Amino acid sequence: MKRKVKELSVLALILCCASFVFAETFGMKKRAPRPEEYGNVVINNFSEQNKIAPVVFKHWLHRAKFTCRLCHVDLGFAMEPGGTGIREQDIRNGIYCGACHNGKTAFRWEERNTIGKIRKNCDRCHSYGRKVEFKKDFYKFTKGFPRARFGNRVDWLKAEQMGLIKLKDAIEGITIKRRALKIPLDTEIEAKVAEMPDIIFSHKKHSVWSGCELCHPEIFGVKKGSTRFTMQDIFDGKYCGACHGKVAFMNMDCQLCHSKSVF
Repeated sequence: MKRKVKELSVLALILCCASFVFAETFGMKKRAPRPEEYGNVVINNFSEQNKIAPVVFKHWLHRAKFTCRLCHVDLGFAMEPGGTGIREQDIRNGIYCGACHNGKTAFRWEERNTIGKIRKNCDRCHSYGRKVEFKKDFYKFTKGFPRARFGNRVDWLKAEQMGLIKLKDAIEGITIKRRALKIPLDTEIEAKVAEMPDIIFSHKKHSVWSGCELCHPEIFGVKKGSTRFTMQDIFDGKYCGACHGKVAFMNMDCQLCHSKSVF
């Protein structure tokens, strides 16, 4: 009897441990973000503690006007939510968001109309949990853009190639004038999964948006083959996953990277 109880206890322990393993590995599929939500970042380093709504940063609107390189290299934004630690005084001093939100390139935190009345624009950024009517509607803005299957449902690469959006890649007084570099040819990366096509990596396409500095040398080594990573690393938000699955097209669009013909 004691032996049977002991065996049942061991079995229960094994099942309990297994449940923890599966709980960490598998989960229910969550609702995919709506097209206008994909890439949005909530910034709440100091907002709520100062009794103001957190900022909702809309990547879709900014990526339609500026390169990723401009914001994440020249302006110094971190690539993880809240990693920059932006303060209101930073913006007033003309750094980070304040480099553009100055009343010239983009709206200022407060503006004076023709009769001298001051209008505050706080809600246009500090909009989390609030009903705010924005000037740019996602669906009207992207109407007629080439479509994609996931994420924003917009093929941003084609939209740029077709001239539907024009990306700004420099800010006077901030961006350093630099000599254009020769863009390397497409690179083939061997897929490690059986029957999965190899990857064709286009430096040309990535350089339009990211330049060279956004990826090298912090995310990827400069020397070919010096950085080794797995698909799980990408799913975990590392390497290609620093952008893909967060702002750039989602990882489930396998054929967009694994594009080498198998015939």
